[in-house]
Amino acid sequence: MKGSCDDSGVATLIDYIMISGILMGLFIVLLVLVNAHFMQGPADAITYSAFTDIGNGISTRIVDTYAIAPENGNITSAFDIPDDVAGRQYFVTIDTSGDLSAQLVTVSRDSVTTSIALAGIGSSRKVGGNTTGMGINRIRYDSGGFF
Repeated sequence: MKGSCDDSGVATLIDYIMISGILMGLFIVLLVLVNAHFMQGPADAITYSAFTDIGNGISTRIVDTYAIAPENGNITSAFDIPDDVAGRQYFVTIDTSGDLSAQLVTVSRDSVTTSIALAGIGSSRKVGGNTTGMGINRIRYDSGGFF
């Protein structure tokens, strides 16, 4: 009989350790899921919206530069876009695919990407290049073309 009294204390301790371990495991899984669903999802939605605004702004600036471009000569336009979106850098690329009518301004970072049609001049002029949000960005036009 004396041995059974000692076993009950050990059994209670083991129960406590097992339940605590299971609860800690569930808590860790919950933390990972909360970050993915409640923080990363809305941040990606806001980032997509910001990328769309940036792409539209760059498309408009390219069209404006083309509209005032001289018949013979060159023009350079400097502009600034946000250095970062949601605290992280991003990339802007002008898609230089073979089809002139389908040129796109693509703004991307990790899994968030938005593509904006290069409105107005996409079918008449070939444009290309890339940049980031850091510093002053430039759009250059040269009637002789770039080599």
